[in-house]
Amino acid sequence: MTGLSERIDTMQIETPPTEKRYEKPEGERRGLVIVNTGDGKGKSTAAFGLALRAHGRGKAVKIFQFMKVPTARFGEHRMFEQIGLPIEGLGDGFSWKSKDLEHSAQLARDGWEKARAAILSGEHFLVVLDEITYPLIYGWLPLDGVLQTLRERPKEVHVCLTGRRCPPEIIELADTVTEMQLIKHAFKAGIPAQRGIED
Repeated sequence: MTGLSERIDTMQIETPPTEKRYEKPEGERRGLVIVNTGDGKGKSTAAFGLALRAHGRGKAVKIFQFMKVPTARFGEHRMFEQIGLPIEGLGDGFSWKSKDLEHSAQLARDGWEKARAAILSGEHFLVVLDEITYPLIYGWLPLDGVLQTLRERPKEVHVCLTGRRCPPEIIELADTVTEMQLIKHAFKAGIPAQRGIED
């Protein structure tokens, strides 16, 4: 195995910290732009965890999935339906499954108008834009419009964007960016996707 094994040959034992390693920030509380990107697994999963955390605090949350179909019934859809957390598929599946890429692009543009309205309305504490990087890097959505919306959103609105190859302009604007790094993936070892783990 490369990567991780080059950095750590064996587990290192550490002394637990006995003092807090940071000072509490004194800045203003405001809505954040959060990005989960990279080639590793967990980008959407982390965003869903964030949505659950906010929902658990009684905050209004809306999740938009740019590549999932409106009728999708993956594990997250079933659970969110049970707890009343709104999630909406805006697309027609991944591009290699599309029968008409121009139709897929139009769905992304129509979906963006819904997501944009939700962000600018100020009615949601958190809006998740799951897999939005794909319609951006395919040229289906204008990057400038997304950047403008993120800049002009009400100051208390948090927005979480997910997907591989996030445009650097969004990373520059974002407050918190996490890159999921691929070290190993079961799929590459010939193990198929499994319900409850990948969907």
